Amino acid sequence: MNNIQILWADDEIEMLKSHLLFLKEKGYEVMPVTNAHDAIDAVKEKHFDVVFLDENMPGLSGLEALPQIKAIHPQMPVVMITKSEEENIMEDAIGQQIADYLIKPVKPNQILLCLKKLIDNKRLVSEKTSSNFRQEFQQMMMALSNANDAQEWAEAYKKIIFWELELDKNDSKEMQEVLAMQKSDANNEFAKFVSKNYLNWINKPNDSTPTLSHRSMVRNVLPYLSQSQPTYLIVIDNLRFDQWKMIQPLWSEFTKLVDEDLYFSILPTATQYARNAIFSGLMPSEIARRYPDYWRDEQDEGSKNMFEEQLLGELLKRNNLNIKYSYTKVLHNYEAKNLVDNILNLQHNQLNVIVYNFMDMLSHARTEMEVLKELASDEKAYRSLTYSWFEHSPLLEALKKLEGKNAQIILTTDHGCIRVSKPVKVVSDREATTNLRYKTGKAIQYNAKEVFEILKPEDAKLPQQNLTSRYIFTKGDDYFVYANNFNQFANFYRNTFQHGGLSMEEMMVPMIRMQTK
Repeated sequence: MNNIQILWADDEIEMLKSHLLFLKEKGYEVMPVTNAHDAIDAVKEKHFDVVFLDENMPGLSGLEALPQIKAIHPQMPVVMITKSEEENIMEDAIGQQIADYLIKPVKPNQILLCLKKLIDNKRLVSEKTSSNFRQEFQQMMMALSNANDAQEWAEAYKKIIFWELELDKNDSKEMQEVLAMQKSDANNEFAKFVSKNYLNWINKPNDSTPTLSHRSMVRNVLPYLSQSQPTYLIVIDNLRFDQWKMIQPLWSEFTKLVDEDLYFSILPTATQYARNAIFSGLMPSEIARRYPDYWRDEQDEGSKNMFEEQLLGELLKRNNLNIKYSYTKVLHNYEAKNLVDNILNLQHNQLNVIVYNFMDMLSHARTEMEVLKELASDEKAYRSLTYSWFEHSPLLEALKKLEGKNAQIILTTDHGCIRVSKPVKVVSDREATTNLRYKTGKAIQYNAKEVFEILKPEDAKLPQQNLTSRYIFTKGDDYFVYANNFNQFANFYRNTFQHGGLSMEEMMVPMIRMQTK
């Protein structure tokens, strides 16, 4: 026991000597007082790990002393002990943020269990989490080494994310480092898996082919449209699966989870390609051929996603869906406020698409702004920042208005991102793309062993700027750096969040179906 200090305030403290002796034998140090005034004075003078406070003491009651104690030490756990089981007393105490509530007569083991829960809980959970992770580590290694199809990779990735989030709560740096190495190894194997199968997924799909961006609407959205309720398709740009798991509790307040799945983003895992593919139901080169007015090449000026609403309309027509639908894109704060004001006016539509760009702006801003580099210095911090944003976002405010309105919500994204750490040298002319995770152009020099290359863009149904254009993609946590000023730019972009390449985080992204409560 690490010298745990307990304050116990009870006007009948003499009758509790056996309890005090029991706690002393267990290694706890207890300071007994007989009234609330002495309890307040003791808290002013000394730090206690927990306070046991009798609710019904003469003079100043425990309930009356509670706010004064919390004002001195807001985070100090206080356990209310009372003979009364009246609901209003319990509610009053709970409203003042007591840590626990015990009914007299209390038994020594009740007190011990309460202390374990309040003081030792974090340590016990940490030890149990580490133990469970050690036991499952070998099973995870086996699952990763034996993953032969997209579904097995998706399940392996979900398991990695589960443990990443569990170990976030754990102070064991050793376990976190072990998992990080395992995740890095998994990404290397995943890159080999995708490199081997990607072109077949595009050109010769079969039953084991994962759902890709251009098939996601037809497979995961359109079949679930209903005439009896509206469907809201929320596309949060650049939302990873771990970020979804982080914000899931906020969604559960007003929705019931129906289905949680992953689908695969196409390459490049970049908004221009992946999101146009989602809304058109076509690969990029097919969009350029069928709807040349709706496609913007890399060198074209302006937004590359200007015509998502039009592409969505064409997709619905091709699938013979003559339905009322809306398309809303939120890029700025005033658009977010308009969404809050107008979301209930969309109830008469069978499909409402809402594209929300905050996460993509966050990842790009993090690269440029030193403050954000500090706020999102690693994966855990990046997830935490996601939670904080969503908790206070106009998007959540708008969606909460749907509670009780009989609506279906489908949450997804176009691609994820990865924190990069290993620079890979590349040489190209000025016409090549500037993205750090993929390059396309006609005069690119690189080490073929370090990248996934597509020498003929049409093989991957990607636009080709000229006869010698090709695409190359970084794998794992690599990122491209030009040979000129290599060290300067390598250091500037190291540990930033990027997308466009080939990794589990970028390619396996959430597709979540929910029903409003």
